[in-house]
Amino acid sequence: MSVQTHTVNGVECFPIIDKCEGCERTREHEGIKFCTSYPIPERKWAQKVCNFATHVKAEIDKTGKVKVNPLKASKRAARGR
Repeated sequence: MSVQTHTVNGVECFPIIDKCEGCERTREHEGIKFCTSYPIPERKWAQKVCNFATHVKAEIDKTGKVKVNPLKASKRAARGR
C-alpha cells in the first residue's frame, strides 16, 4: 500500500487521518486532504491530541488543589502571613 504525498515548498506532506477531520488547518489538493501546519499528522496524534487541532478543546483540571512549595509556605508562616 502506497501513501500519496504532496510536496509543498520542498516539504513532503502526508494525508490527514480520521482524527483530523473538522480541523481548520486542513486543505484539500487533488482530492487529498493535507495539514497546513504539520507534514505528518499521524505522528502528532500519537501522543493523544494534536496541539495544532482547532476542533479539540483542551481539558482543564478543576480539582482546585494547588501545589504549595513547603519551603515557601514555612517562610510565609514565619513572616506572619
